[in-house]
Amino acid sequence: MSGTQPSALSPPFPPVTFHSPSSFRHLLSRADQAVVSLSIVQAVPASAMTTPSPPSCNGSSWMNPDYYFLCDTQAAWGIVLETLAAAGVVATLALLLTLLLLVCKTQDSNRRSVLPTQLLFLLGVLGLFGLTFAFIIRYNQHTGPTRFFLFGVLFALCFSCLLAHAFNLALLARGRCPLSWPQLLGLAVGFSLVQTIIATEYVTLGLTKHSGTFLGMSLNQRALDFVLLLIYVLFLMALTFLVSAASFCGPYAGWKRHGAHIYVTVLFSIALWAAWITLLTRVNSDLNHRPQWDDPVLAVALVANAWAFLMFYAVPEACLLTKQRCPRDYPGEDGPCRPQLMKQSVGLENPAFSREGGAQGSDDPGETLYTQYSTHFQLQNRDPTKDFSIPRPKPRTGPYDDYAGRKDGL
Repeated sequence: MSGTQPSALSPPFPPVTFHSPSSFRHLLSRADQAVVSLSIVQAVPASAMTTPSPPSCNGSSWMNPDYYFLCDTQAAWGIVLETLAAAGVVATLALLLTLLLLVCKTQDSNRRSVLPTQLLFLLGVLGLFGLTFAFIIRYNQHTGPTRFFLFGVLFALCFSCLLAHAFNLALLARGRCPLSWPQLLGLAVGFSLVQTIIATEYVTLGLTKHSGTFLGMSLNQRALDFVLLLIYVLFLMALTFLVSAASFCGPYAGWKRHGAHIYVTVLFSIALWAAWITLLTRVNSDLNHRPQWDDPVLAVALVANAWAFLMFYAVPEACLLTKQRCPRDYPGEDGPCRPQLMKQSVGLENPAFSREGGAQGSDDPGETLYTQYSTHFQLQNRDPTKDFSIPRPKPRTGPYDDYAGRKDGL
């Protein structure tokens, strides 16, 4: 037999060596370090152990490779887009505070009624800038459902707010009664709720009944499903474009400038969406750049469209909030919709004038009208049966009116 056999006199176990208390503490600390190292290794995916980290990420070998584009200077698109998205978040928050401060300075009731819808619009733009980071991070089991759900919901919210505003402008340009702020807000939320239901159903079915939908589908199928999920958003975009074009038709040209803001914004969005849908569904697969170009294309589309919302619509509308009310932008006193008073007069009413008006009793109090350009004066219809002309003064008779001159013979 090879090897050495233990002697009969040798003990079956090695001798026990007694250590001092300091040695026991040293052994326990080494064991704790081993446990922590084992937990870190288990927490990091296997791909992180094999994929080398970019040099610009400070040698962070324990970082999940899904986050490499946030700090990779070799693939600079991630750093550029996250910078633009962060700047967009700051600009959107500044516009939100500006609109809140300008509420008290807005004299026109029709412009002030659109402010809640515009605040909701800016919240949607803020969500678009935040969603950009979900496309810079690689597609995984967490970012996949987020992309499919929030992309269409946020764009539907923005286009619904634009649609509600464009519909209100089309009424104002024709001299009709505009919508109130609850009606505008309800119209925007109602249109966006349809896309929310569609996206919720798709993501819920993908996570429950078909658990491998987001990670198991092919790249071409993923791109096709992503575009098909946005059909309702495309419908909202086309409808907003048509309604904003209809705001140019009307005798009151003061509202056409607001319609031009929406028209240019939606026109740029249509061109941008046509470009990224073509790249995502056809060009990337034809040039064999899938999936390398899929995430950059969608992230660029998000940032570009969100900045277009700010520059072409939000900023010009904020500049027009404090514009004075122009009488030519509203119908006359006989129009179907009379403008409302913006301010209430402060003080007590003089009872002498009230008694005098009640004593006359000839004027109908229901015929009181309000001017379009004044906030403190009232007008009344003139009674055509009354004579309001100023009478001419009659000449007075004098003692010499009948004197005919000196008599003959005198």
